[in-house]
Amino acid sequence: MAADTVVYVSCAGSKAVRILAMDRTTGALAPIETAAVPGTDQPSPSSMPLAVSHDRRFLYAALRSEPYCVSSFAIAPATGRLTHLSTAPLVDSMCYLVADRTGHFLLSASYPGAKLAINPIDAEGRAGGEPTQVIATPPKAHCVLLDPGNRFCYATSLEADLVMHWQFDETLGVLSPEEPHAIATPPGNGPRHLAFHPNRRFLYLLTETTARLAGYAIDTSSGALAEIELVDTLPADFAQKPAAADLHVTPDGRFLYASERRSSALAGFRIDGATGRLTPIGRFPTETTPRGFAIDPRGRFLLSAGLDSDALRVHAIDQVTGALSPGANYPMGRMPNWVEIVDLR
Repeated sequence: MAADTVVYVSCAGSKAVRILAMDRTTGALAPIETAAVPGTDQPSPSSMPLAVSHDRRFLYAALRSEPYCVSSFAIAPATGRLTHLSTAPLVDSMCYLVADRTGHFLLSASYPGAKLAINPIDAEGRAGGEPTQVIATPPKAHCVLLDPGNRFCYATSLEADLVMHWQFDETLGVLSPEEPHAIATPPGNGPRHLAFHPNRRFLYLLTETTARLAGYAIDTSSGALAEIELVDTLPADFAQKPAAADLHVTPDGRFLYASERRSSALAGFRIDGATGRLTPIGRFPTETTPRGFAIDPRGRFLLSAGLDSDALRVHAIDQVTGALSPGANYPMGRMPNWVEIVDLR
C-alpha cells in the first residue's frame, strides 16, 4: 500500500513499532505493518525513543532495558515500511534520540546514567560503533536537541534544574566545550523536554515535576538562552503531583501544546511570534497517560499516545483558535510512548 504520510508509534510493552498510513485531509489512520525492535529478550517493558533522519530515509529506535542498544531501519520511500539494517550497542539506557542534519551522527541522552553520547551513522544509515564522544551531565539528563542550523546542542538535567548548551561540530561529531553553558530553572521544576520555534529565535521547555513551560530567547551567535517567561499548564487548584511529559510547536509557529500524564490532558497555547510569549488556549482531554505525541507536518492534526490506554488519539487542530477536537482513537500495541509523523512525498 502506497502512502504519502506515515505515522510511527513505538510501543514499549510490545517492543515494536506500529506503522500507519495517515490521510492528510481527514487524519484517518490505516495500519501498514508492525516492525519488531530486536535487541532484548527481557520480559519487562522497554521504553523506546525514536528518531527520524533529516532526509526521512532512516528511523532509529533505542531500547532502554539491557542490553542497551539502538536499531536502525530503512524507510521504504513508497510505503513507509521498515527494513531492519542493524542493531548496535549504546553506552547506557537512553531516553531521547536525535539525528543531526548531516545524517552522520546520532545523539542520545541517558536519564539513569547522567550522560550524553554521540554515535556515528555510516553511509548506509546504520547507527552504532564507537562513540565520537561521551559527556557526563548532572543527574537525570532527559532530552537532547540540535538547533535547526546544526550549530548548537541543548540538553536538560531534570534533577539539577538546568538547560545546558554546547557548540556542535557536525564534521567531527563532538560538542565543545565539554563543560556546557547552562541556564537554571527554579529549584524543583524538573526540566524534561525541549522544542524549537520554527523561526529559530525561541526555545521552549516543559518541566516535569511542576508542569510549567519556560520560553527562552536564543542568541543566534552563541546559542545562549535568556528566559522570556515561565507559565503554568495546570490550573491553580490541581491537587495531584504533576507529571508533564511532552511538548511540540505547530510547523507554522502559532501554537504550542504540552501533555500532562496525571490528568491525561493536553494544554494549548498561542505563541506571539514577535516576543515568544504564550497565551493559554485551553486544556483538552486525551488518551490515558499521554507520554508522547506529535503534530503532522501541515499542523492540522495532533496524534497523542496513551501509555495506559494502549491507543492513539487523533485530534484536529482548529486553524483559527488552536483548540483541539477529539477524533477517532486507534488501538496500538502495549504501552505506546513515542510518535513520529513522516511525509514520504
